[in-house]
Amino acid sequence: MTSHGATEASLQSPTGPSATGDEPEAVGDAPDATGGEPDAQARRMAAARGATRTLDRSPLHVPLLERFSALAAAAPEAVGPREPVDLYGNGVVATLEDEVARLLGKEAAAFFPTGTMAQQVALRCWAGRTGNATVALHPLAHPELHEGGALGAVSGLRTVWPTTERRLPTADEVRDFPEPFGTLMLELPLRDAGFVLPAWEELEAVVAAARERDAVVHFDGARLWECPTHFGRPLAEIADLADTVYVSFYKSLEGLSGAALVGPRTLIEEAKVWRHRYGGQLFQQFPAAVSALLGLRRVLPRLPDYVAHARVVADALREGFAAAGVPWARVHPERPHTHQFQVWLPYEPGVLSEASLGQAEETKTHLFGRWFPDGPPGLSVTEVTVTEEGLAWTADDVKEAVTEFVRRIPADGTRRG
Repeated sequence: MTSHGATEASLQSPTGPSATGDEPEAVGDAPDATGGEPDAQARRMAAARGATRTLDRSPLHVPLLERFSALAAAAPEAVGPREPVDLYGNGVVATLEDEVARLLGKEAAAFFPTGTMAQQVALRCWAGRTGNATVALHPLAHPELHEGGALGAVSGLRTVWPTTERRLPTADEVRDFPEPFGTLMLELPLRDAGFVLPAWEELEAVVAAARERDAVVHFDGARLWECPTHFGRPLAEIADLADTVYVSFYKSLEGLSGAALVGPRTLIEEAKVWRHRYGGQLFQQFPAAVSALLGLRRVLPRLPDYVAHARVVADALREGFAAAGVPWARVHPERPHTHQFQVWLPYEPGVLSEASLGQAEETKTHLFGRWFPDGPPGLSVTEVTVTEEGLAWTADDVKEAVTEFVRRIPADGTRRG
């Protein structure tokens, strides 16, 4: 039971330094924190683009004109041929809002240019309504690691931590927390802990514990789209546990950008006022809105397949490292909760990143992306995402790729050159 500000070195993000930008792995390639060569970012991008086999073909690896042309060609699936462009949130943006509210079973939705803004507005609105500006969340939650202290600096909110364990809080931890809070925020899944989720019954109990304390519940559902497989419940039933939910359109759904906040109509109307005050009332947003609608139509139905195959890939990675004689390796969670998970190895991140790059460049097989330090010296972590192209990989394909990857790790575990 910890208040914001406690020092927990073990809780730093495994995917990049906190407060310096949003999720290096999710946005492609942030500056190389391991001291790589000046053109390291260009090299990583070229290797990813040139790979003929990959578990995840990120939209960031598609050249600009190619992606722009693909969006224009697919747009008729989402909008009519004579539909006008949007103006300050009407038209296709309003259509997207209506569809998301329906999918998540909420009264209304508001489109935001970023999830950071959407959550700040939601938590600020709830602070005004509850009379308590304290938000209980996890120290690995997105606002704590990736937003530069925005909740306090911009919105005047204070955060506390019901737990510092690398999992979401339990019902007892929420119920027994020694000071009041107005909102409990739960990130589903908790990305920086390994894209982890509680069991459904545990989530219900945590929400009930917050209600006992007269707190409202907000879900950071940036990746909520991936959760139904683990919970065995439809999206609307999951969202029904919370008072408000934020969802992203680019993290799981491969959209250009943007987010939505869903909840009671009166709160969403208030949120739209604050959206304007925060600078989020953009003149036109139709490219982002169209790409989001396409994600709902094309990608959302495929996510259960991605989650199922991620579990096949995770098992094969574990077996592949064991067969290759790696002294210690961990796939976390052992049975992935979503189509994303972590892999941990006992080598320096520069060694592993170079092995990953060399494999992609020379064999055109892109197995892993960048590796980052976490925990004690000499331990590194990376994230694995399985999407459409990954479905073609068999377990044997994964093990073969692991063997080739391990072959590229120097025998003494140090970086050559």
